[in-house]
Amino acid sequence: MQRTSYDVIVVGAGVAGLAFTLSLPADLRVALLTKGALGESNTRYAQGGLSAAVGPDDSPELHAQDTLAAGAELSDEEAVDTLVAGAPEAVRWLTALGAQFDTGPAGEVLLGREAAHSRRRVLHAGGDATGAEIERALVARVREDVNVDVFAGAFVVDLVVVDGRCRGIIAELEPDAELTFLEAPVTVLAAGGAGHLWATTSNPLGATADGLAMALRAGAAVADTEFVQFHPTVLAVPGATPFLVSEAVRGEGAFLRDAAGERFMLGNHTLAELAPRDVVARGIQQQMALDQRDHVDLDLRHLDPDEVRSRFPTITHELANRGLDLATDLLPVAPAAHYFIGGVVADTEGQTSLPGLLAFGEAASTGIHGANRLASNSLLEGLVFGMAGADRLAEEW
Repeated sequence: MQRTSYDVIVVGAGVAGLAFTLSLPADLRVALLTKGALGESNTRYAQGGLSAAVGPDDSPELHAQDTLAAGAELSDEEAVDTLVAGAPEAVRWLTALGAQFDTGPAGEVLLGREAAHSRRRVLHAGGDATGAEIERALVARVREDVNVDVFAGAFVVDLVVVDGRCRGIIAELEPDAELTFLEAPVTVLAAGGAGHLWATTSNPLGATADGLAMALRAGAAVADTEFVQFHPTVLAVPGATPFLVSEAVRGEGAFLRDAAGERFMLGNHTLAELAPRDVVARGIQQQMALDQRDHVDLDLRHLDPDEVRSRFPTITHELANRGLDLATDLLPVAPAAHYFIGGVVADTEGQTSLPGLLAFGEAASTGIHGANRLASNSLLEGLVFGMAGADRLAEEW
């Protein structure tokens, strides 16, 4: 088997893998592998945004309270405090890197609100294309790094463990190629989630639990695999590919209606449509059973149509391709598998139970999400902990 050595191997090129890679010392030789094209990841499809306490009426303490409440009080409080404290700096780092968030006429950053947030604290880009903008900025920068070898279309088969330590990976570096052993003293799993283990998911095709499976086979500890977040509002048109309708739509005032046209979430939670995702998803599922329908209706008809289309251009365009108008039609929606909360047990700097192996992002289980992730904390987790892990590695190198 062909054998190539690196200082660091990073499996996965979403926000977590890219933030880690770009925060490493410039002289380290890095192999960055992604199963699809570079830039094709769950990060790219994140519509809502990036949560950070940067508004004048906000604070990391309030952000932490909302995260703990949404997580059903099962989150690791110290990890949550680390996450929210690092959020403003992560935003500054992204901005310096070239990410462009939506701003108002005076140059102020525009902030949206999503479910279970007590404040408007969600930065967005292109209205509803935040993940795509963040991925664009990160990918552009990593392409400039001469010490990073990018392997797109690569498939990682397994981790290599020798004498109780991860020593690298076995991978097909391109489709149908012979297996190659890439060795390194540090291997990073940032391989995303597991959406396609379920019949209906908001995730792209690459989310098939590869990272979790490799970690299990290698003997790394995993946790919280029973916690899977179902997004409440995924377009439910028979025979059509599922499409996420961002929670930010409800944050701007959209209602959920039953078969009789009534707002059923009013009786389920004091926050109604802006309750935590698990509450809204269960409410929708129960209402679907009561109505004997495969969906409920998302209604924006009471909102200003021009403002709706301007705020959510990507969703507007996608729905138009499917014969629907975001502003004037009742949109059929239903819950779908969205985010895998469990994963490889890792601390806030990515350290796992297996020496030589780090884990970040959706592939990791850091305890911050408890039983239900607060909206727009996923991009934040990949950024804050990925950067922290690279900083720690730099100190130890």
